[in-house]
Amino acid sequence: MPRVRKGAAKNRQRKRILRAARGYWGTKSRHKQQAKVALIRAGQYSYRDRRNRRREFRRLWITRISAACRMRDTRYSVLINGLSRAGIKLNRKMLSQIAIEDPATFDALVEQAKASTTATVSAS
Repeated sequence: MPRVRKGAAKNRQRKRILRAARGYWGTKSRHKQQAKVALIRAGQYSYRDRRNRRREFRRLWITRISAACRMRDTRYSVLINGLSRAGIKLNRKMLSQIAIEDPATFDALVEQAKASTTATVSAS
């Protein structure tokens, strides 16, 4: 059986890795082995940070809602509890957008939340 050398396949693989590592600094963009390690690490960071981005946005939305609640003499926890008791299902992203873009609607939501909280407290 003849000996097979991987000339074309090896070059294709090297080209693919170096093309993916274009823009990396130093040997990470020039040497196949260093580029391969850098790509693996970059993939791990991007996987982790896709989840962290969601976490950061949720924190931002909660901060915005909390600030809007403080302007209306209530607390974030009271608002969220009141909305859930009132059966209003809005996620934090939408609440944040409403607080920024439509303060009148947010005022109405706060009033509904306060009313449902006091109604359940007085009922029990």
